[in-house]
Amino acid sequence: MEPPSNKPSLLERLSALLTREPENREQLLELLHAAFERNLLDGDALAIIEGALQVSDMSVRDVMIPRAQMDTLDVDAPVEAIVRRAVDASHSRFPVTDDNKDDVIGILLAKDLLRLFAGEDLSIRDMLRPAVFIPESKRLNVLLREFRNSRNHMAIVVDEYGGVAGLVTIEDVLEQIVGDIEDEYDWDEDSDNILLDQDGRYRVKATTEIEAFNESFSANFESEDYDTVGGLVIHELGRLPKRGEVLTLAGMRFQVLRADSRRVHTLLVEILPQPPGGSDGSS
Repeated sequence: MEPPSNKPSLLERLSALLTREPENREQLLELLHAAFERNLLDGDALAIIEGALQVSDMSVRDVMIPRAQMDTLDVDAPVEAIVRRAVDASHSRFPVTDDNKDDVIGILLAKDLLRLFAGEDLSIRDMLRPAVFIPESKRLNVLLREFRNSRNHMAIVVDEYGGVAGLVTIEDVLEQIVGDIEDEYDWDEDSDNILLDQDGRYRVKATTEIEAFNESFSANFESEDYDTVGGLVIHELGRLPKRGEVLTLAGMRFQVLRADSRRVHTLLVEILPQPPGGSDGSS
């Protein structure tokens, strides 16, 4: 058996650094950054701590997906249309509406659709899970605790009048703490930056150099303000986009598939049909 090491643990080193008790959050962050500079804390740990502190100051409205960008299902639509929409959107959970498109009557798990193909005599209404409704003002740290306790992964956000304002998922909250979480739109880092999917659209890494993008799509984007296709989208919007946002530019439709509060990760690019005699609109 090896003799016990006399080297102090990370917790002991941090405790020694924090013997001067911080009086406010700014002083706490200064101490944490000092710990990072002294190699007592690695960059990932520092980012997670900063993210956790930030979440306590954020509300649901800061991270929610707006109503206009929600992928919803119509409970009365044909099953074939519902399945096709679920496949196209590639989400695991969907808000479901009825005749009043502004009301969410429940949540459908995509995996439950398999029960229809297993021969079970069920309607879409039979498979709905109860929807959880929360106000826009709810703090993210409170919401995260409720997600954990209830084991829900999605909540419908309502405004002060009770109307649907958007939705938020547990992933949206966690990404504020730990950064990007890999999902169904990820692919290997060593693979191509531009991939053609089965619907004729392209999944494009936001880090794709604009010159490579121009060459692949016969486009002519260029500016001193950006070097990548993600930078192009941010430049045109004038801010960091949220997941699901759509931008139409130069005859192309750019949809943000993955993004967090720090950067854009993946885009879905579709080449739009051009009117007869029209130009491609490239800038």
